Amino acid sequence: MNTVLTRANSLFAFSLSVMAALTFGCFITTAFKERTVPVSIAVSRVMLKNVEDFTGPGERSDLGIITFDISADILYNKCNTFIFDWNVKQLFLYLSAEYSTKNNVLNQVVLWDKIILRGDNPKLLLKDMKSKYFFFDDGNGLKGNRNVTLTLSWNVVPNAGILPLVTGAGHVSVPFPDSYKTAKSY
Repeated sequence: MNTVLTRANSLFAFSLSVMAALTFGCFITTAFKERTVPVSIAVSRVMLKNVEDFTGPGERSDLGIITFDISADILYNKCNTFIFDWNVKQLFLYLSAEYSTKNNVLNQVVLWDKIILRGDNPKLLLKDMKSKYFFFDDGNGLKGNRNVTLTLSWNVVPNAGILPLVTGAGHVSVPFPDSYKTAKSY
C-alpha cells in the first residue's frame, strides 16, 4: 500500500521534473539568439595625470581622464528583433578600455557601467559623460599610448540559463597625450 508520504513524495518529484523541463525549454528557446547591436562611441576629451600610487612604496602611476559620448539602441539587434525577450530580466552594460603596455600584453579597465531593467528606456544617448571609475595604469603605460580601445559590452541576465557576454558592434581607439597635465597650486 502507498502511504500519504509516498504519494506526496511522488507528486513532489513529478512536479519538480516538470518544472525542470519547463526551465530548460525556457533556456533553449533563447540560448542561441543574436544580441549584438550597433554602438557609437565618441571621445571628446582625453587628459593624463601622473599621480602618486598608494599601493606601492612611493611610486607614481598614470591616471587617465576621459569624457565620452555613447549612442546605442539596445532594444533591437541587427536582425531587428527585441533584445528584451521573455527570458531577459535585465542588462548590465559597461564601457571598458583595452590597451597593451611593455609590462602587460592586455590591460582591461572598466570605466563606466549601468543596469537596464525590463521596462526601462533601453536607448542610450549619453553626452559628455565622465568615467564612473578611475582609469589607473599600474605604471606609466598610458603616456603616449596610441591604441587605447573603448568598447561597450553587456551581460544579459536571463530568467533561466547561461549569462551571455555580448560586445557591441562598434568601438573607438583613443590616442593618449605624450605629456602630463600638471595641477596648478594656489
